Amino acid sequence: MPDMINEKQVREVAALARLELTDEEVSRFATQLSDILAYIEKLGELDTEAVEPLAHSLPVKNVFRADEPGQTLDRDQALKNAPDSDGEHFCVPKVLE
Repeated sequence: MPDMINEKQVREVAALARLELTDEEVSRFATQLSDILAYIEKLGELDTEAVEPLAHSLPVKNVFRADEPGQTLDRDQALKNAPDSDGEHFCVPKVLE
């Protein structure tokens, strides 16, 4: 069985993620994460030699629509609700020097 996740480790990860957890949450997450690791270890015991790897669990093919041109907005319509424009383009604040 893998090492148990302890409360100190949960607190360290929570601090890295900038999460504020209560003592009850820390305790619950330590138990839940330990259970997840135990389950993953149990899955690792399965013999998968004869199992073909797959990318998707369902027999799904390309489900994307065809890339065909469609109706577009004219420039005036596209710029109508823009907070700022120069009549031809959207104007946005400069973010890079």
